[in-house]
Formats: sequence, C-alpha cells, structure tokens
Amino acid sequence: MHVAADGGAAVNKAVGSTIAVAAPKIAGAPAPSGGGYKFSREEIDQVIAEWEDLYASLTHDYQRAQDMALVRPPGAEPASEDFTAYANPSGKAFMQATQKMMDYVQKYIDALRNARDGITTREEQSQEDVNKVGSGVMEV
Repeated sequence: MHVAADGGAAVNKAVGSTIAVAAPKIAGAPAPSGGGYKFSREEIDQVIAEWEDLYASLTHDYQRAQDMALVRPPGAEPASEDFTAYANPSGKAFMQATQKMMDYVQKYIDALRNARDGITTREEQSQEDVNKVGSGVMEV
C-alpha cells in the first residue's frame, strides 16, 4: 500500500502493527534516498512527540536568527557599521536555513500523523467488518 501525505512524504507499508514512513520531499532539495523508518504502533506517538520537540527548538532558533538578522550598529563609526554589514546577511541566511528545517520537520510530523491516523482508521474499519460478520449482518 502506498498512501501519499502532504509534502510528498509517504507511508510505504502499513501492515499489522508496523508503520513505515519515507522522508518527505522538499522542493529545491535533493530527493531523499529510498530508505525510510519503521515504527511500531506503540512507538509512533513517542516519535511524533520527539519531532514536535525538535520543531519547538527550531522555532526558538528562528526567533534568535531574527535577532541576528536585525543587528544595529551601536555607534556611527566604520567598525560598527562594517560589523553590521556582515552580521545581518549571516543572520538572514541562518533564518532561511532554519525555516527550511522547520518546513521539513513539519512535513515529517504530518506524514507520521497521517500514517498513524490511517492505521487507526483501517483498524476501526476492520473491527466494524469483523463485528458485522460476527453478528451475521454484512453489507454487500
């Protein structure tokens, strides 16, 4: 089974209690290798929480990068102005890199949630089907 999630991340296999998730594809970035990750049903919520913690950390880094990108010279002399001329572009580059990481992490979180929720939906449907068969009522 192959279910595409937002951002190009995919659930490659969702059989039994194992969930396999491929790395998300990001526009303008090299395509991820064919590998991915496999998680048990019990592990996936913990994995999602860890990725959410990473996203929160990146959000903090992004806020710090904004400070770096908006450095003002402390005085009106060449040394301060030269420093600012070099510091601000570095801060802006750090902001852009951090934003790209945040986008990647969010897409991976979305892929993990979609994989988890897809398994839950299929399990619920399977249980309903089993209950219908057990009760002798089956829609055709």
